[in-house]
Amino acid sequence: MLTHQAFYDATLKKLISEEIERRKNNLVAAHQAKGFDFPAFKHHVGIIEGLQMALGLCEEAEKLANQTYR
Repeated sequence: MLTHQAFYDATLKKLISEEIERRKNNLVAAHQAKGFDFPAFKHHVGIIEGLQMALGLCEEAEKLANQTYR
């Protein structure tokens, strides 16, 4: 059985990963529909990179927490 914190961590990582994929798909679809708009492209890529960074920080926090409690 998962603790509340473990469930929260897993759910947060899953939601961030799903949002990254959704934004990637939207970026491709927008490019195909409207053509290439470089400022908009940079904006959306920045959001994706920020979400990927958040996911990486979740992993790093989990590693640090596991080291602290061992």
